[in-house]
Amino acid sequence: QVQLVESGGGLVQAGGSLRLSCAASGFILSRYTTAWFRQAPGKEREFVAAISWNDGRTNYADSVKGRFTISRDNAKRTVYLRVNSLNADDTAAYYCATGVLYGNRWSSTGSYDYWGQGTQVTVSS
Repeated sequence: QVQLVESGGGLVQAGGSLRLSCAASGFILSRYTTAWFRQAPGKEREFVAAISWNDGRTNYADSVKGRFTISRDNAKRTVYLRVNSLNADDTAAYYCATGVLYGNRWSSTGSYDYWGQGTQVTVSS
């Protein structure tokens, strides 16, 4: 049974940083890609970043390049998202998702079969 458990969200001041974690279980890591998406109230869920468990290749949304860093620890079966220089537009529920990626469909929600419950990030100005 695949499980993804996010943690690390919270209330942070503008300009601050957080590290989100996604603990994964129930699947063979080397076949999968794990991603972070976010969803703000009244908006569609949007892609943030993704990483391949097998070779560590990454992909980022343009809006977060240079501020967010995705990484993985295979031994701990955990994916991290370091979020820096936060602003009000980053306020959202952040979701971890995993799936077997085909082609370059990194940013499509349809590429990911399993989703966590989310962790809330709120940026205060």
